[in-house]
Amino acid sequence: MQNFRNPKVWEKSHNVVLNVYSVTKNFPKEEIFGLTSQIRSCAVSVPSNIAEGCCRGSESDFKRFLQIAIGSASELEYQLLLSKELGYIQKEEYIQIDIKVKEVKKMLAALIKKLKAES
Repeated sequence: MQNFRNPKVWEKSHNVVLNVYSVTKNFPKEEIFGLTSQIRSCAVSVPSNIAEGCCRGSESDFKRFLQIAIGSASELEYQLLLSKELGYIQKEEYIQIDIKVKEVKKMLAALIKKLKAES
């Protein structure tokens, strides 16, 4: 069992979650159970799946949870785009967080590739 905080991608994805909570606090109140909840949920899913995967017994389980994390990051990427187009996020704010989400996705892909090469 490894410490889930060891992969740098966990730390980066955790920071994305903090950014997402900050950005979504100003969303319209009618979105609290809609888009706000969805965005926060998929953002939290990324580091959560990394953490859960680290504590699984095998590398194949870890890779599976990393794949789930990439899926959640892609979902987050779309929902942030939608939020920008709906006018809930300013363009500059969107660009900054989108760059971070894409960086997390690249890091996850690289980690998965590395684990596949090792097995």
